[in-house]
Amino acid sequence: MPLLEIRNVTKRFDNFTAVDNISLSIKAGEFFTLLGPSGCGKTTLLRMIAGFDAPDAGQILLDGEDIIGMPPEKRPIHTVFQSYALFPHMTVAGNIAFPLKMAGKTANQIKISVNEALENVHLSKFANRYPHELSGGQKQRVAFARGLINRPRLLLLDEPLGALDEKLRQDMQMELINLQKEVGVTFIFITHSQNEALALSHRIAVMNQGAVEQIDEPSKIYSCPANRFVANFVGKINLMNAQVLEATASHLTLKVDGLGTVTVPGKDDVKVNDEGVMAIRPEQVKIAHYAENERPAPYCIGKVQDFLYIGDVTTYIIALDNGVHLEALLPNSTPGLAKLFEINDTVAVNWLPDSAQFLKN
Repeated sequence: MPLLEIRNVTKRFDNFTAVDNISLSIKAGEFFTLLGPSGCGKTTLLRMIAGFDAPDAGQILLDGEDIIGMPPEKRPIHTVFQSYALFPHMTVAGNIAFPLKMAGKTANQIKISVNEALENVHLSKFANRYPHELSGGQKQRVAFARGLINRPRLLLLDEPLGALDEKLRQDMQMELINLQKEVGVTFIFITHSQNEALALSHRIAVMNQGAVEQIDEPSKIYSCPANRFVANFVGKINLMNAQVLEATASHLTLKVDGLGTVTVPGKDDVKVNDEGVMAIRPEQVKIAHYAENERPAPYCIGKVQDFLYIGDVTTYIIALDNGVHLEALLPNSTPGLAKLFEINDTVAVNWLPDSAQFLKN
């Protein structure tokens, strides 16, 4: 039995449907992420799980019990917000101890639990400091410790790393993964950052306009997106309009705008004349200096129109002879070289046959 089960949950605000008949289940000990653009309904869904909002329809089951109607303070669920929500007049230890005091624990129980929590988040030396004396990352760790202090069944994290700078955010991602492993509490994490979701999660639910587009492991969300929205939202991808000319179990033959006939792996529920896009990730597009005697298939010729150098990799924008533009991502693995190709270089472009895929409209 899943720890948490969302059954046909809907939430409306006047004429706007924020969450539209969503169903999903989350296992105990899972790091589950709700990923989507602003306004997709992920925070509204989290607020209903926490008990801050009530759904207009559906059920929310925790350990098989419907918790709709149960007040937030009675639910074995804690929430960590982006704003930290620490009490400024309390020390770090006082902030962490607060939920235990509200639960009526003894002074000795509180002391033991707080010391353990401080150790878990590497803040033992900061127990007597106040929030204004802490860095952003330290405040975030205090918020995590307070949320986990009485071992809730669920910890809800609403964009908890959104206020941190990029380097600190990456460090905190590793801390979150380790913390979740150590305490074994189920995490439901909200973010609009695709990289963050891919790095942290056991499973991801990609949301759009109040609905769930796909639920799967990060690697499958990235490599096998269910539709055009998921492909376009999660990571960078080249999308080219295509129509199916032939459909078998092993392969599809596509007519691709600007590329002609291209073969991609077969896919269920696709038939001749279906329209959609051929999708291929930039890191799967191979480019090389043009040589007339080398023509691996699929093969086309283009020119480097622009590039974006970001240290470890460079993204090249390739304008093909037929007018199509493709992005190719290459690692900068040669010492001392900032880029491998210059603007206006003529390049040969190809990819492995099973790298591209067809997505229906």
